[in-house]
Amino acid sequence: MVEGDGGPLSLVVAGANVHDTKLLEATLEAIVVERPQPTDEAPQRLCLDKGYDNPTGHQAAAAHGYQAHIRRIGEEKLDSSGEKTQPARRWVVERTLSWLSKCRALLVRYDKKASNFLGLLQLALGSCGTGEFGALLF
Repeated sequence: MVEGDGGPLSLVVAGANVHDTKLLEATLEAIVVERPQPTDEAPQRLCLDKGYDNPTGHQAAAAHGYQAHIRRIGEEKLDSSGEKTQPARRWVVERTLSWLSKCRALLVRYDKKASNFLGLLQLALGSCGTGEFGALLF
């Protein structure tokens, strides 16, 4: 999970055969940055893609006090003339993943233990925010 500018907020490691909706609850619980309490004037928003348009996604977001923005499956954002208005905000997450792809040790998971792989991910994501990412191209 990343914030609006692409900075990492939480991280969960699981197998490739586990669907994202099953990891949403664990991802929301793993947030390491203290967030402000949501109010009616300043609600906490959570933008999710169409894969989370199911009861599990809606319940997990509501249980953690987020106002979920989940595009319905088959729905596109259109203006009054029927044209697309704004692109999806997925590029923020994709940009963070592209930063991680620069680390050769993370491209292919060679680590047998999930804790070792999680440690490498945390090291790489921690260095993203400090500007020392170039020194970590291991």
